[in-house]
Amino acid sequence: MATMAANIGMMDGAYFVGRSEILAWVNATLQLNISRVEEAASGAIQCQMMDMTHPGIVPMHKVNFDAKTEYDMIQNYKVLQEVFTKLKIEKHIEVNKLVKGRPLDNLEFLQWLKRYCDSVNGGIMNENYNPVERRCKGGKERNPRGAQRVAKSLQADNVANLALGEDTGPINIVTAADTISTFICLVIRMLLYIDTGPKQGRMFSMSGRDDSASEIQALSEQVSDLKHSVDQLEKERDFYFAKLRDIEILSQTPEIEHLPVAAAIRKILYAADVKESALAEAQELVTSMHSSPEQEVNDTE
Repeated sequence: MATMAANIGMMDGAYFVGRSEILAWVNATLQLNISRVEEAASGAIQCQMMDMTHPGIVPMHKVNFDAKTEYDMIQNYKVLQEVFTKLKIEKHIEVNKLVKGRPLDNLEFLQWLKRYCDSVNGGIMNENYNPVERRCKGGKERNPRGAQRVAKSLQADNVANLALGEDTGPINIVTAADTISTFICLVIRMLLYIDTGPKQGRMFSMSGRDDSASEIQALSEQVSDLKHSVDQLEKERDFYFAKLRDIEILSQTPEIEHLPVAAAIRKILYAADVKESALAEAQELVTSMHSSPEQEVNDTE
């Protein structure tokens, strides 16, 4: 087991799992409602994931789910490191990076953790594990019920606006796909209830059950396709973001940051208006700066 954990390299498929899938895994497994990977920066979620995978190995009374300061977060990671030591897992925890709440660092650690947990339990949840009860044995527990109510309300509003065609502002493709997936899942649940629920709730005849089954299968395939598309979009987004970040760093290099081309690049990178392109202004900037020395020479003559 320890050898397996150590062999999860950066090119392993684990590190190509998207944010949405990671968040869904955490929320479903631990009955939480986090919306960003950096919410796991305190280390409490990682401790409980290990407790779920190896029941009873984590002293949950030492885990602080309300850790806000770096000092409190570090105490959680100490607990996690002790668990790794007990299990002989040779995994270095970048505590200093994780407690800063950097999305990429926290995502990579959660990706590794999911890969590890899946390799131990085969990707099957421990049905005998009660995450809420176990958190009560730790430090102060989050208020997942209230958070879930708010999330469900917002989710319902998004679905309603989507159905009515109302303009809700710029569309985030990942959020939109997740909302569509949620809506489809709700439809599937409704169909399942109609097909198997109480007699007074059934609306379909026996002859309609086959149609319902085929509709459920079709909707399930659509959900699967949407999730796949979202994962691909996330990978593509991260790829191009990394490229843009490299260009930004290069344009800020002292040796070239004063050059017109570098200034034009920064003009495009930092443009705030998403509707209008900054290309024209950047080109004008390069042209004007390039023509200035020639103008000075003409004036001198």
